[in-house]
Amino acid sequence: METKLAVRMLAALAQETRLAVFRQLVEAGPAGRAAGELAEALGCAPATLSFHLKELSHAGLIDGRQDGRFVIYAANFSSMNALLSFMTENCCRASSADGCAC
Repeated sequence: METKLAVRMLAALAQETRLAVFRQLVEAGPAGRAAGELAEALGCAPATLSFHLKELSHAGLIDGRQDGRFVIYAANFSSMNALLSFMTENCCRASSADGCAC
C-alpha cells in the first residue's frame, strides 16, 4: 500500500462520526447496512451521514450497492486489512528482543 493511500484512509477515520459509521459496518459484516439504518443507529441526520459515507467511500474503506430503492453500505474488508498490514508490516524490525509485540 502506498503511504498516500494509508494517509487518506486514516484521515477518513480520524473523525468521530466516520469512525462510528465504519465500526457499525465492520460489525454488520459483508451484508452491510442501509443508510437509513446507520442514520438511526447513530442519531445522525441523513444529509450529514451522506457526507461521511462519501468520505469513507472516497478513501476506499466502504462500498455502496443499490438494493431496490435503498443503498446498502458495507466495509471494504480487503482495504481495511491492507491498512492494518501496512501499519504493522515493520513491527519489531529494529528490536533485538526476542518475540514481537504484534
